[in-house]
Amino acid sequence: MKLIPCSTAAALLALLALAGCADMGNIKPQASQLSPTALKTGAAIQGASAEVQWPQERWWEALHDDQLNRLVNAALADNPSLHVAQARVRQAAALAGVAKAATLPRVDASASSTRELYPTHGSAPPPLAGNYAWLNTATLSGSYDLDLWGRNRDALASALDEARVASAEEQMSHLALETAVVRSYIQLSLEYALQDHIVENLATRQRLLEITRRRMKAGLASEIDVQNIETTLPASRREHEQIGESIALLRNQLAALIGKGPGDGDAIARPTLTLKRGEGQSVPRDLPAELLGHRPDIAAQRWRVEAAAARINVAKAEFYPNINLTAFAGLQSFGFDHFLRSDAAFRGVTPAISLPVFEGGRLRSQLGAQTAAYDGAVEQYNAAVIEAFADVANAIARINSVRQQEQLAQRALATAHRSQELAEKAYKAGLTDAVNVVNAELQVLNEEQQMVLVAGRQLDNFATLMAALGGGMKLDLP
Repeated sequence: MKLIPCSTAAALLALLALAGCADMGNIKPQASQLSPTALKTGAAIQGASAEVQWPQERWWEALHDDQLNRLVNAALADNPSLHVAQARVRQAAALAGVAKAATLPRVDASASSTRELYPTHGSAPPPLAGNYAWLNTATLSGSYDLDLWGRNRDALASALDEARVASAEEQMSHLALETAVVRSYIQLSLEYALQDHIVENLATRQRLLEITRRRMKAGLASEIDVQNIETTLPASRREHEQIGESIALLRNQLAALIGKGPGDGDAIARPTLTLKRGEGQSVPRDLPAELLGHRPDIAAQRWRVEAAAARINVAKAEFYPNINLTAFAGLQSFGFDHFLRSDAAFRGVTPAISLPVFEGGRLRSQLGAQTAAYDGAVEQYNAAVIEAFADVANAIARINSVRQQEQLAQRALATAHRSQELAEKAYKAGLTDAVNVVNAELQVLNEEQQMVLVAGRQLDNFATLMAALGGGMKLDLP
């Protein structure tokens, strides 16, 4: 074993001692990550927990509408915003490649050939003095950062985590786009159903107006009665026109979401959505533990925390000496005659050590900045976890409420149907007139419209819950 000379060892010890001059101080992270299992899920989530599967990747197919499936597929293929997210993923992967290169040896080659007139009374000796000559040089050099403190490795880890962040954010864009298409399509379906009821309601009111006019001619009703009914017609027609506007706008919106022009929206037919009763109204029992891996926003925040932690290590490594090894070899000669001969060769090794001694607080400020960034990333992660549970709880609360609203609306509709039957029986028996029968029909139509609204909310709540559960995505966390 070759011993290191005492002078060399002393120099190394002195360098390490000087490194201690760059004091890190007491700079430490202050934030701590929230454990999802520590959160109380609440009665809403606990009551909806069941032995059900997490959403499928193509969760919208549970609505059994082929046109919707085509629209979502088109959106995922052609939406520009999604392409932007995909470009960010490629950019992050390329930057990770740059960081990886810093952990590997580097080899460079260079060659030059210069024809130069050397001055007669300069530093060049005869026969160069006063004459032209070629100076030819070819060099091959290699360098390697020993990375004793892991600075480059931590920088690579941070870059890889940022690439994972970009990937999770792309999944977030996927989910947001899918949800936007599905919810817009559900709203379009609702608008069509409401339009049907308004048309039927308007026809019934028109029939009531004609009956009232005949009654007025017979002296059984006044002009005020006629006027009161006529007053309701423009409002119904206005509502019909507003729904037509909503249908047109929703078609345009869907066309934009799939990356097409408004003309493609004109081709969107009336939706035919169906959802099995009870589907999408429960959450998996393993929700607290597994929600992290199914929500892309939480995954993005988690990887952002990991990247920030790696950058703290990079900042700490700046306080320690940096050792680089550089070796070079090449050929150099005046003229071409001796350029490729062995006596034109040169070579050397250049170890280099650099260390901070006095930085004016720069290194501590860098470490403090990275530590604060880590604390911010942790709190963003905590906020994402809390928001995720709130999203699920809100979706379940809406589902439970709409379930109760459906029962109440069914009772109201049954009562309206009984009132209509009684009015028809009384009319046939000559105990009342047609006005009461038509009014009973209007009440039935109003209650049927409430059932339509409830059905629309049920579909929308299904989409909201699927999005809150991560939309069938599964992301592996580090």
